[in-house]
Amino acid sequence: MMKAVDKLTWHVENLVSQAEEFDKAKWFDKNRYIQSQPSLFSNRLFVSKSLKLRDYVDEIVQSLASLPPETHRHAYQFAITKIGEQIEAVIKVLKSTPVWAKENKPSTQKQQQYRKAVTRIMQSSHELYQELSQNHEFERRLMDMIEERKRLLDDASKTDVEKLNKEIFALHMRLGRCRKAIAATEEKILFAEKQSRS
Repeated sequence: MMKAVDKLTWHVENLVSQAEEFDKAKWFDKNRYIQSQPSLFSNRLFVSKSLKLRDYVDEIVQSLASLPPETHRHAYQFAITKIGEQIEAVIKVLKSTPVWAKENKPSTQKQQQYRKAVTRIMQSSHELYQELSQNHEFERRLMDMIEERKRLLDDASKTDVEKLNKEIFALHMRLGRCRKAIAATEEKILFAEKQSRS
């Protein structure tokens, strides 16, 4: 059975021809606002700076070709999420033109297959990745707080040393709970990836 990421690749390959037709039709040539812009999309989504849609689709193709190994779950999930957002951005542009209607009117099933592939591979990925990112940020802050108190121990009085040690112990307890939460979220991501391949 074809993996969800392979299905995405197949659909992106279809976007290549649609982007070429879009660019040949010169849809933006008479739009002064678009012509005044350095790029079609936000630099948060794409590195490319161009008014040619094909350049952005090529960037997606390159991103798919250079995906991190699935064993690097965090990086892999982040890359897949960004690729999904890039695809949706390109499709929004195509949907505003007859190119999309001509290519997709007789093939509603293909569009549904694409959406199913995107949905499966990105199922809850935004929420899970956000949760994981927040937990890692909390972990970093706790570690910084522990290190800060350890530094204070050097010049602390006996009373302050006792207080600081109690605070360090409490922070270590919180850090342990935080790392358990990280492990739990990683398990959820692993399960979602297995589901996307089934």
